[in-house]
Amino acid sequence: MKLAIDGSLATYGDVAPLIGLDMALDADREEIARRLGDIVLFEHAQGRPMLTALVVHKGGDNNPGEGFFSAAEKISLFNGSRRDIDRLIFWVNQVTLVHNHWSSSRLS
Repeated sequence: MKLAIDGSLATYGDVAPLIGLDMALDADREEIARRLGDIVLFEHAQGRPMLTALVVHKGGDNNPGEGFFSAAEKISLFNGSRRDIDRLIFWVNQVTLVHNHWSSSRLS
């Protein structure tokens, strides 16, 4: 939540070691995707935006992975569009919602 409060992002590689995972290992990449999916479900059940929007690929595109969009579809927040612009708009909106939610909850 520190990322959310600070208005920051982190990479999968930043997050993985915090939970004992290594992004160089296929099994650990699958495990981080599973855990982030669980976080999406939990946050959604609490009525909060997608906290996992703050976790992105390192370098290159700096966008979230496919699991982010799949999880958003599961909770009916995203329509499954494959268009880059639709995905970008959805992701940016989620990042903004997360930062706004957690920065305002810190003030309360």
